[in-house]
Amino acid sequence: MRPLQPVGGPAKAVLGLSFFVLFVAAWAAATLGGLVPKTFLADPITMVQDGWLLLTRFDFLSDIGITVWRVLGGFLLASLIAVPLGVMMGAYKPVEAFFEPFVSFARYLPASAFVPLLILWAGIGETQKLLVIFIGSVFQLILMIAVAVGNVRRDLVEAAYTLGASDAGIIRRVLLPATAPEIAEILRLVLGWAWTYVIVAELIGSSSGIGHMIIESQALLATGQIIFGIIVIGLIGLVSDFLFKAANRLLFPWKLA
Repeated sequence: MRPLQPVGGPAKAVLGLSFFVLFVAAWAAATLGGLVPKTFLADPITMVQDGWLLLTRFDFLSDIGITVWRVLGGFLLASLIAVPLGVMMGAYKPVEAFFEPFVSFARYLPASAFVPLLILWAGIGETQKLLVIFIGSVFQLILMIAVAVGNVRRDLVEAAYTLGASDAGIIRRVLLPATAPEIAEILRLVLGWAWTYVIVAELIGSSSGIGHMIIESQALLATGQIIFGIIVIGLIGLVSDFLFKAANRLLFPWKLA
């Protein structure tokens, strides 16, 4: 094993699965062996049984669907604003000088701190939850996209001007193709952060969703259900991550060159 030496596909899959196997084995040993009381941490078998009960008797699939819809809805709203604004900030320095101080300030504000205000402004319905995800995602996206666009090689821009490109042509034919793979990667990363915000939104004033199930399970000391809900979130995030990577490879083949 050498620094920065790539790992082949089969070996990479085996190594990744090995960690999960070791993790579950350590979890099972600690809980089934009596090292940790089941009140504080359910064992893997109990977790699976509680998860099956949630899916078959308590309509947990509806909660999963609602949570996924909230994440995608809030994230899509954030992306629709962040992508064009981030591109404009990266391309035009006056635009960056106007927006960057506020965006840099706002991205440090925790989305959870806005929950009480958003409940006052929008109630406890879907709008409040979408806004929590929107606030938690949009400022991070704007700044990261602006940095990506601003780091495009200057020689590419100068060559395009030499060939007669207009300002709009520079954005359309140089900046966007050069940064599209990186923007897609930024969207993939921030989508993962959006999942943390939706759970925060669902913990307060919610009657559905994975976060609502988790907080109800806490009151019942049903740690198996809590762990199952957390694992479901991780699995959905993992699937979305793989889908994003596959779409990026399909849409931006020049990135692999």
